[in-house]
Amino acid sequence: MPVAQPNEAGAEAPPCATIEEWFAALEAPLLTYALRLLADPILAEDMVQEAFMRLHTQFDQVREPKSWLYRTVHNLALNHRRQAGKIVALTPAAAGDDEPASEPPDPLPSPDEELVRVEGIGLVRRGLQNLSARDQELLRLKFNEALSYKEISARTGLTVGHVGYLLHHSLKSLAAELAKAGLVL
Repeated sequence: MPVAQPNEAGAEAPPCATIEEWFAALEAPLLTYALRLLADPILAEDMVQEAFMRLHTQFDQVREPKSWLYRTVHNLALNHRRQAGKIVALTPAAAGDDEPASEPPDPLPSPDEELVRVEGIGLVRRGLQNLSARDQELLRLKFNEALSYKEISARTGLTVGHVGYLLHHSLKSLAAELAKAGLVL
């Protein structure tokens, strides 16, 4: 790709004696040039900054800083595009992309996970059977019917505080049984 240096209104940049003068004279045109090559303002700024940093380290050896800076920005942009082309996205390609989408992950649990889930359900059911009928009913109202403590209190005739107390202790004893089985820490 040839290096096309923008020539602002046909005027050449005045000869500069220091790197600061070169920076003041060429930062904006170099940013424009890098932006055309990369189409990303942040990357363009990074490339221009890197070019000036490299010029700073070898300013005494560079005979034509303007050409050298444009060539350096050009090469940095090409290197970036080359490296970016090697990166493979881990997410499946979006619909309409040219690349085929990889197979979606299997939504079903593995056999081991399913076995642990089924065993856990069995242990919870057994733990629920060990609770009193009143505690079982309170848990059913809370978790199956998603009622608030106030609604449970209205249905059962218990006070709201007593409902909370009973639910707390029912869940605590259920958790203790599951912990004995190694399902809950």
